[in-house]
Amino acid sequence: MAQGVGGGSPTGGPLPGSPGLDKPIYTISVAAEILETHPRTLMMYENIGLVVPQRTSTNRRRFSQRDIYKLQTIQSLTRQHGVNLTGVRYVLALLKALNDHGIPPPDGLKDIDVSALKI
Repeated sequence: MAQGVGGGSPTGGPLPGSPGLDKPIYTISVAAEILETHPRTLMMYENIGLVVPQRTSTNRRRFSQRDIYKLQTIQSLTRQHGVNLTGVRYVLALLKALNDHGIPPPDGLKDIDVSALKI
C-alpha cells in the first residue's frame, strides 16, 4: 500500500533530481497500468470527485505520485475492505482527521496510510 510515502531526503523533502509528490507526470494510460486497472475506472473516480488530476494546456490528464498513492488507497478500501465508492470518500476523510489529530486508525484499517494524501 502507500507506505513510506514520506520517503525522500532526511528532511522529508524529495530527493535531489526527483520530481516530488505533486508533479503531474503520469498520463492516464500509465497511471492505469501502474494501478492495474482500466483508464475508464480512473475517469469514473475523477467524475465522482475522488481524485482530481491536473490538466495540461491541451486538457490532457496528468496524475502525480500523490494521486497514485490516493488511487492505491481507494483500491485497497474497495478491494480488500469491501467499501463502496461513496463510503471511500467518508472513510478517507475520517482516517485523515484521525491522522491529523494523532489518533491511531481502527484495527481493521491500520494498513491504510493517509498521512501524505490530500483529502
